[in-house]
Amino acid sequence: MPTKKRILTVCVKLFLEKGYKQTTLAEINEKAGVSYSQFQNIFRAKDGVLTELVEFMFSSQFSAARKIAGADLPPIYVYAVETAIQMTLTELNENLREIYIEAYTQEEASEYIHRETAKELYQIFGSYQPELTARDFYDMEIGSASIMRGYMAYPCDEELTLEKKLRLFLTMSLRAYNVPKEETEQAIRFVEGLDIRTISERVMQELFKTLAMRFEFSLAGITLPAQK
Repeated sequence: MPTKKRILTVCVKLFLEKGYKQTTLAEINEKAGVSYSQFQNIFRAKDGVLTELVEFMFSSQFSAARKIAGADLPPIYVYAVETAIQMTLTELNENLREIYIEAYTQEEASEYIHRETAKELYQIFGSYQPELTARDFYDMEIGSASIMRGYMAYPCDEELTLEKKLRLFLTMSLRAYNVPKEETEQAIRFVEGLDIRTISERVMQELFKTLAMRFEFSLAGITLPAQK
């Protein structure tokens, strides 16, 4: 296996198995059979691996979400479902929570998220604010991504339930994109009518299996939700 792919295989498995922060460069190099200088020449640092993982993971995650939740939803509903699933995933698996938080924090990975999400936001919400440019939506995405990261980093508890967290996030984000109050409420109620935990568990199963196939590793030792 080429050196780059060998490093990626080891990293992705360890990130899912142990968490991003608990995975050390020494451990990566040992399991991948590479030297520190070899790793640096290819990825520079651990966040370089994270960027490559995020690029693949986000596209796979949203594809799985659309397939499971329904591809014929109105655009606003698609946004509401996708963001609700992403936030729910972080409640199902602590290592995924850490990967997402790091992805929204590290400069290179977060730039990718902002850039790609802004394109989707422009398509979905452009008609509500026709005076705004694609660059305006990129700038707005920086703010909505910060709200998303904040809620993902704060685990649900008895007071901040998952349902409350999703309603708060969707209310704030849809309001920022100038979606009328009635449409916002309809989109939120649609999400509340879904079994979002079960849907997210299925997305997580598909995501992990896709990652295992893409990066050629076994899912043994990685926590998956029970099949429904």
